[in-house]
Amino acid sequence: MSLHDDAVLVLKAYEDQPELRQAYLDHLSAHPDGMWKACGSGHVTASALVIDPARERVLLTLHKKLNMWLQMGGHCEPGDATVAAAALREAEEESGVTGLTLLAGGPVRLDRHPIPAPCHWHLDVQYAALAPAGAVEAISDESLDLRWFGYDEVAQVADTSVVRLLEATRARL
Repeated sequence: MSLHDDAVLVLKAYEDQPELRQAYLDHLSAHPDGMWKACGSGHVTASALVIDPARERVLLTLHKKLNMWLQMGGHCEPGDATVAAAALREAEEESGVTGLTLLAGGPVRLDRHPIPAPCHWHLDVQYAALAPAGAVEAISDESLDLRWFGYDEVAQVADTSVVRLLEATRARL
């Protein structure tokens, strides 16, 4: 099964955000290259909010290009077997944390946001990744900083997309 086909199956199974979900499916139907960065009208990305429920905190990265506190995530790559695998790979690469596991139940949220040309949209499939006890983070080349924030601190440092992702994740825990 291709990554494109996996994304379609994941999105068809996702029951929340029906209008946005349909926009993703329409995009993938119209663009066979809709999973890849080269698709100029937009492409699917995969991200994961790294969460430590025992300590009621999340790990955010200060994105190098955007200078914003965000969850870990990025572009799908040809070696990714599934969208979930892409999200987990991005989370491990950007956080430096090993032993992450995705929260059961598939994606937590979808988020579509504009990006600068030559592409126009990121169609982000957002997961949550559970950090193991004693997780140790390490800043990657893609980040200016990496920091744990308590649940109640996230709204003070991150945009509404991250806040909504945290809320949806906490509701699923």
